[in-house]
Amino acid sequence: MLGLKQVHHIAIIATDYARSKQFYCDILGFTLLAEVYREERDSWKGDLALNGQYVIELFSFPSPRARASYPEACGLRHLAFSVDDIHQAIQHLEHHGVVCEAVRVDQVTEKPFTFFTDPDGLPLELYQQ
Repeated sequence: MLGLKQVHHIAIIATDYARSKQFYCDILGFTLLAEVYREERDSWKGDLALNGQYVIELFSFPSPRARASYPEACGLRHLAFSVDDIHQAIQHLEHHGVVCEAVRVDQVTEKPFTFFTDPDGLPLELYQQ
């Protein structure tokens, strides 16, 4: 038996580390747990937590390749975050200049959700619990 327990972390490569760190920490509310500059790779690595749980490894690399990142592209579709009040969360994002798609309703759960992107176009979702 493989014995998987949970998702340990999600790795994200940013084109502008400082801009993405500001987005994830100051706008989305993640906490920076640790940060290191890896000189041999000319790369920053930040460990980000959400509500005290380690969730994201944020990396920078010189000139990373572009990747198809719209929600319907093959591969990782998007990262989804649960919220208690989707309209309040959208208002917070829009206050910080983040554009959200129109709210849709999940046909199975009847819960509202919306998509927006991080500074590099990575599709993110808010899903109301």
